[in-house]
Amino acid sequence: MSYPTPWQPWQGQGGPSMLASHADRERAVDVLRAGFGEGRLEQDEFEKRVARAYAARTVGELAVLVGDLPQGPVPLTAGPGVLVPQTFLPAPRPATNGKAVGAMVCGLLTVVTLGATGIPAVVLGHSARSEMRRTGESGEGLATTGLVLGWLSVASWALFLMIAMIAAVASGG
Repeated sequence: MSYPTPWQPWQGQGGPSMLASHADRERAVDVLRAGFGEGRLEQDEFEKRVARAYAARTVGELAVLVGDLPQGPVPLTAGPGVLVPQTFLPAPRPATNGKAVGAMVCGLLTVVTLGATGIPAVVLGHSARSEMRRTGESGEGLATTGLVLGWLSVASWALFLMIAMIAAVASGG
């Protein structure tokens, strides 16, 4: 049975002469507790090492205390070699559909363009919703916003044209 390499608090930091932090001392004491719990240290030796760990000034002193023990806790910052099961990682966020973003932008621009981007907003919004159902992308709110603003623009133009036609017929007749 092979054991992992002993815990060395200075790995990747600055060398054994670097001053020890409270967290370094606690990790060394955790290694000593594990060694004592496994029967690798006697009670009096464990107590002496714990006292020396709390009095240690440098990480080199801590390394001497735990150097003959086979393993220790995982360091706080896991390097690229540590694999975390997918179960414990946050779920990846689905990508936002580009057409949904385009629909919302066109919908917002209807105010500036006096409704000229209303039809593109409607077309992009419907297309985006169809793609999102198929691919699982996010952006439903963006597509809906574009659709609502686009349809409001189209309805406003239809109402304006209808009023203009009624006014033209009424004034001509």
